[in-house]
Amino acid sequence: MRAAIVFVTTLALLPAAGLAEQKKPEAKDPNRIICEKQEVLGSRLATRRVCMTAAEWETRKQEDRQNIDRQQIQRSGNTSGG
Repeated sequence: MRAAIVFVTTLALLPAAGLAEQKKPEAKDPNRIICEKQEVLGSRLATRRVCMTAAEWETRKQEDRQNIDRQQIQRSGNTSGG
């Protein structure tokens, strides 16, 4: 009888464990929301919370990288040789 109770209890917990795993966002899911605290320019103490999807963060990262590359290329072209 005791074994039957343990078995039934175990079966009852299995679906709950499966649901918990399904609710976790996948690490590579581009639609998962990621929030970040960012400092407010001109203030040492103020921060704001910025939330975007993983895909939006990736796009922003690529755009920032392109802007930095573009500025470095423009800067190197404006230097005089002597």
